[in-house]
Amino acid sequence: MNTSRAFGATETAGTARAADRQAKAIRLGPRSVAALVLISVIGVAAFGWPLLADSASGLAHSKDAPWLFAALLPLLLAVVVATIADTGLDAKAIAMLGVLAAAGAALRPLGAGTAGIEPMFFLMVLSGRVLGPGFGFVLGAVSMFASALLTGGVGPWMPFQMLSMGWVSMGAGLLPGPDRMRGRRELAMLAAYGAVASLLYGTVMNLQGWPYIGGLTSGVSFVPGDPLPDNLARFIAYCLATSLGWDLPRAVVTITLTLALGPTLLKALRRATRRAAFDTPVEFTDPTP
Repeated sequence: MNTSRAFGATETAGTARAADRQAKAIRLGPRSVAALVLISVIGVAAFGWPLLADSASGLAHSKDAPWLFAALLPLLLAVVVATIADTGLDAKAIAMLGVLAAAGAALRPLGAGTAGIEPMFFLMVLSGRVLGPGFGFVLGAVSMFASALLTGGVGPWMPFQMLSMGWVSMGAGLLPGPDRMRGRRELAMLAAYGAVASLLYGTVMNLQGWPYIGGLTSGVSFVPGDPLPDNLARFIAYCLATSLGWDLPRAVVTITLTLALGPTLLKALRRATRRAAFDTPVEFTDPTP
């Protein structure tokens, strides 16, 4: 009797581990992967054009470049989200997306941007970890969009925030799988990733707003056409002077919430994923008399 119970418990644990490895809310196909790669490449250009543009090119001296990217990114994000949804976002995944996006949008105003306290980061990291990179990208973008509507933060920076948060959550889904990382090791990995992602988020968002401050302070402002080392030195000084006091607290808050609430939230997300059975096809049959 005891042997059979032990065997049953082992089989249940093995089934749970298999479900963790296999069940993903979105299965990325070739079209979805191509769309994600395309938006990421364009996103790098949109963020880094001040440092990437050649001094002899018209882009480096154009005052319209930030506005061009701000107008282009929303269209590309819509295309990517539609492509991913078309290839594998079913009703159960949409329901999960709605719940988590609403939770993320509600968490962001809690810190009100004070000293970089943004508790939504840990939720985006843990959700991307459990539900996969495709779901993570859509969740990050949709959560930031909903948060902007909720807080009145709609502006040319919003598509850049959506793309950056999509990257944060997608990156968590690309970390080593739960079959190789479990327990404290997994939690430590997620906390470290959340801290790095929080700092990188602030850095890339600085790149988005940096060109707008031209002429305010020559020591930290973007100078069109200047050599890359000079502009890069100004950008580093700009980050240290303006945003490091927000980025470090954001990283600390993300680490703290991940270590404190991570085990419970990971367990809840994985249980919900198993019960949703995203990989199981829905079949309709006639009721048995």
